[in-house]
Amino acid sequence: MVTPNGTKISGFLLVGFSENHHLQLLHALLFLVMYLLALTSNVIIITITTLDQHLQSPMYYFLKQLSLLDLSFISVTVPQSINNSLTGNGYISYGQCILQVFFFTSLAWAEVAILTVMSYDRYAAICFPLHYELIMDPRTCKRAVVAVWVSGGISGILCTTATFSITFCRAKVIHQFFCDIPQIAKLSCSNDYLAVIGVVVLMAVAALACFISIALSYLHIFSTVLRIPSAEGRSKVFSTCLPHLFVVSFFLSTGICAYLKPTSDSPTALDLLLSIFYTVVPPTLNPLIYSLRNESIKRAIQKLMLDREFMEK
Repeated sequence: MVTPNGTKISGFLLVGFSENHHLQLLHALLFLVMYLLALTSNVIIITITTLDQHLQSPMYYFLKQLSLLDLSFISVTVPQSINNSLTGNGYISYGQCILQVFFFTSLAWAEVAILTVMSYDRYAAICFPLHYELIMDPRTCKRAVVAVWVSGGISGILCTTATFSITFCRAKVIHQFFCDIPQIAKLSCSNDYLAVIGVVVLMAVAALACFISIALSYLHIFSTVLRIPSAEGRSKVFSTCLPHLFVVSFFLSTGICAYLKPTSDSPTALDLLLSIFYTVVPPTLNPLIYSLRNESIKRAIQKLMLDREFMEK
């Protein structure tokens, strides 16, 4: 697997969790439960926002895109990790690693972009209710979604090209459960990893700009909400805005911390925990967070379940 000069190794070895077989099985079980939960909940969100005629507003259109991204995002890393734990073999081929980095970074940036679009949608709906349909017309929504996916693809190409342009001169052992860019860059012993750092910093600055944009949107939203005389009206607005704000803060804070913190030669439990927080937890919790306080989604899910029961009878 490793040649003396370290430049022609057929693949990488993922060493993310304990080498104890029983702990590997426990990790596989936990990841499987979270993956099935994410799969089921996101498919439900996609289904109801597609079929239910009451959930055809821009907010639910963007929520459907977020669920599609979440479903794809968690599928890039978790199934491979489950398979590695069950087989006790952490090997991943060079080509698989390239594809994993590309899809991971593409979908991660697309998720940041769609969360930014969703915050602007809430800003337009609450601060400019009379002009909302004009601002967020179907054509604008479709263009926004296309921009989200295209920007994700561009970021994926940039990150993948920079990452795999480096020369590897160490054993290709990645102390993560997936092909993580900071861990891959650490395998270089020359200055060609500076391109990776440059791209990562650029993406972090862009993510920070998105976060600032989201924060400004919510400052305007909350200042408008506090002027609403009806307590019921304020509660309804908060029920749609607070879940989104939590999702954004959790995803961006853990992701930026994981990518900008210095990588050590002896990875800690914190490194793995941070990676789980931004790769596995958000796609699993996002549908639940958006559903818990949204009465329209609750009714749509109940209707879907009742229709299924009726069809079974």
